Amino acid sequence: MYFYCSKCKKNYPINTRSYKCECGGLFKLFKDPSEILHNSVSLGEVETPLLKMKINKLNLFLKLEQFHATGSFKDRGAFMMINQLKNVGIREIVEDSSGNAGAAMAAYAAAAGIKASIYVPESTSPGKIKQIKAYGAAITKVDGARDKTAAAVLEAVTKAYYASHVYNPLFFEGTKSLAYEIYHQLHEQVPNYIFVPVGNGTMLLGLYYGFEEIGRLPKLIAVQSDHCKPLYQKIHNLPEHQITPTIAQGIAVGQPQRMDEILLAIKNSQGDVITVEDESILYAQDILARQGMYVEMTSAVAVAGALQFFENGKPDNYQVIVPLTGRGMQ
Repeated sequence: MYFYCSKCKKNYPINTRSYKCECGGLFKLFKDPSEILHNSVSLGEVETPLLKMKINKLNLFLKLEQFHATGSFKDRGAFMMINQLKNVGIREIVEDSSGNAGAAMAAYAAAAGIKASIYVPESTSPGKIKQIKAYGAAITKVDGARDKTAAAVLEAVTKAYYASHVYNPLFFEGTKSLAYEIYHQLHEQVPNYIFVPVGNGTMLLGLYYGFEEIGRLPKLIAVQSDHCKPLYQKIHNLPEHQITPTIAQGIAVGQPQRMDEILLAIKNSQGDVITVEDESILYAQDILARQGMYVEMTSAVAVAGALQFFENGKPDNYQVIVPLTGRGMQ
């Protein structure tokens, strides 16, 4: 197993202190199919439930990712990354996150005996910061937007390993498991649509890589906040607009580092990018709660997107999946 550059194809070991190639290309992961992945560090991983629910008049399958140990799907990537890093002798990591990835990395690092430092935006919710600290990780708050946090951690990286959920392809190797679970739970069927809230694209790319291996792609619909929509602007050839505050903090990413990969995944799946207003997000969160599902704003983004996309209904035989990315206490 090793990293290789997506541009020049140069190889790098898993324990490299480089977060991308010297040519500027981002890393991809090479793994022999027969290679055994390490899994000694565990927080009791489970196959999360797939629940059929009618919201308004729309029948959906909700993938309950809030059932993970730290409360979000980011545990999938953290489990994979921390296990492989422990195996190659990494003892200290740094990570930047708007909250959920930081919590997942901090938790699994704690379980592995790895020291963790997490950089978060100043606007990160107190609950998420409290959760990260509870795992024993050091917290550094960075003033400004999410992108400034990523820049700050790069300046700070010295001896610690940069365990980035954006740059490090081991994280996507973990989120890929979501595709296989959905396929298994649908009795080896691929759904017609999956609606995914997208900031850095860690869930969408994991789904894409997983279903690509399975051999058939669902239509991947990326949902962004109308206040921060770089993918929407790019795919629809629109001029950039100023990013404004949104209640969907988890996907408020102005410059996704893997934008080209995300757009390729959407194109190859015959999907699309749509945007939703904050009011629609709040409505989706409320209607979910009134049916027993209290989720974070980012989870509600995808539900709002599905309701908007199918506002005039959908064929009865369509299988539509909406992953609920994290619990409401996040």
